[in-house]
Amino acid sequence: MSVVAERLAEQSSLLVRLLWCDNANLIRAKSFHRDSLGTFQDMGIGITAACQALSVISDALCADTGLSGTGENWLQPDWNTLKISDSSQGHAAVIADIVQSNGEPWSLCPRNFLKRMIGNLSDEFGLSIKVGFEYEFYLMEDKEDEWVPAEDFTYASDHGFSVLQPLVDDIIRSLDKQTIKVRTAHAESGPGQLEMSLDYGDALKTADDQLFFRKTVHAMARQHGYAASFLPKIFADQCGSGMHLHLSLWQEGSNILADGHSRKLSSEAEHFVAGILHHLPALTAVTTPTCNSFRRITPHCWSGDFTAWGWDNREAAIRIPSQPGQAAPSNIELKTMDASANPYLALGSIIAAGIDGLRNKMALNEECSIDPGCMSEQERERAAIRALPEDLSTALGCLRENSVLLKAMGDGLATSYLGVKQTENAYFSELSLEDEVNKLLQCY
Repeated sequence: MSVVAERLAEQSSLLVRLLWCDNANLIRAKSFHRDSLGTFQDMGIGITAACQALSVISDALCADTGLSGTGENWLQPDWNTLKISDSSQGHAAVIADIVQSNGEPWSLCPRNFLKRMIGNLSDEFGLSIKVGFEYEFYLMEDKEDEWVPAEDFTYASDHGFSVLQPLVDDIIRSLDKQTIKVRTAHAESGPGQLEMSLDYGDALKTADDQLFFRKTVHAMARQHGYAASFLPKIFADQCGSGMHLHLSLWQEGSNILADGHSRKLSSEAEHFVAGILHHLPALTAVTTPTCNSFRRITPHCWSGDFTAWGWDNREAAIRIPSQPGQAAPSNIELKTMDASANPYLALGSIIAAGIDGLRNKMALNEECSIDPGCMSEQERERAAIRALPEDLSTALGCLRENSVLLKAMGDGLATSYLGVKQTENAYFSELSLEDEVNKLLQCY
């Protein structure tokens, strides 16, 4: 009996779900019975190539994706990601790569894109990255066919956190069983809003864990009578929900983000960060990829709507957090990101931007020590600080003109992604916030 079969038998897992994440950032799954493991263990389950042409609106194929109803690929399980938890009511779950019939990676697979960018960073510069996410999400209740916040407490409210403690504890216990560790948790500013951050780690594993985290939060919330939503902007007059990315550069087992022990970035980190900032207008089409995302990205809301960086500056797109007891930075934080983003596409695109910064030895502009939204246009121009796109349509236009990111994605993936996002933009750009939320609340 294989190790996988033994684990499934020990946990009495009836079905094994093969998970993948599409261009719309929907977590999708196909499953097989545990007794059929011998049939599906290696190549997995067949899937139409049109899976990358589906939007969050419906399962109709989006135009201009380059895909049709013909063509077959396979969901090949990566058994290193196998999770067995109560969040799936006894089903096992494993992340799948989308591969071709010969077992070779499919170029339109988002997970394969992230793998390629991780490989490029290592092969060309001998570098790797470690990342961690801070997740913000709302807990909602359905009262008389209207979604309302589960509670009404303020930022870091101890009482509010205690009210939701049974749910919080169940989320943490379920994640513990999946060897996914919650580092910190607290009540956020919005009514019924929580924030949780997970352990720092390898970029691919962290992206995989993002799927398991979202899946677990949704399942545990349902068991407690709530609906959890990572949608970026639910209420016009309340805080939005971001998914802040913390990132560091590593070489030969050492964090090289800092220049020694000084309060300064290393030259590699400066180039990498400069690359992210240079490409950030186009990156927003991938890191904040919904019309709803741009309702959150506004000045003075800690959402990072200018191409600025600064120490402990929560209004800059990239913040360098101070570390207790030491001068040297250990990580950077990208705030212009939310959980409507496919984690594989977002991380892969960020790495591609950083690689371009390293290749061209891009110079990092001077630190911004104030809220860039309080600067005049002339002051921002002198500091080479640009406003980010105000809507998804503009962001998609920036991505279409960005040869670096398009080349990194490859023609097939870029075309399918842009086609899906253009379909979503045409639909949601005409909706009110209320209609948009009603459509998307339980999708993310």
